[in-house]
Amino acid sequence: MPLRPATAADHARIVALNAAEVAQTSAMDAARLAELDALACAHWVVEHKGEAVAFLLAMDETAAYDNDNFRWFAARLPRFVYIDRIVVDARAAGQGIGKQLYQHLSDHARQQGINALVCEYNLDPPNPGSKAFHDRLGFREIGQQRVAGGQKLVSMQLLNLREGSPS
Repeated sequence: MPLRPATAADHARIVALNAAEVAQTSAMDAARLAELDALACAHWVVEHKGEAVAFLLAMDETAAYDNDNFRWFAARLPRFVYIDRIVVDARAAGQGIGKQLYQHLSDHARQQGINALVCEYNLDPPNPGSKAFHDRLGFREIGQQRVAGGQKLVSMQLLNLREGSPS
């Protein structure tokens, strides 16, 4: 399936995809998406039959991103690409789209001389699907933190691109 940069024409669909998975990501309306898009070093969609079925938003360490998880990584790593969110439509799950997006991001990061992809996923409430996905790709936990006023516990994950790439 084709992967391409997201455009303003995709924003309504991206907001809808995010809303369907808001328990695993965080709320995002059109205004918030516009803010994140402006900060992103990578904002891509995967299409199927002319419709976005997945998206990825990521920022590098230079972004002025006011986010607890981003700041956690910024305090510990000199250079990185932070995966803010990735969502694949449930109807397109299991087709390798998430892996395709991460592989493309790995290639992009390497071209910029960046060897660390970072992200987090929920431990409490648990997100076993995200854990399994990131484990398969070679991510490893480098810490944990409570966010959302202590309501969530997240696993802080790192993929060292010098040691490999999503496979």
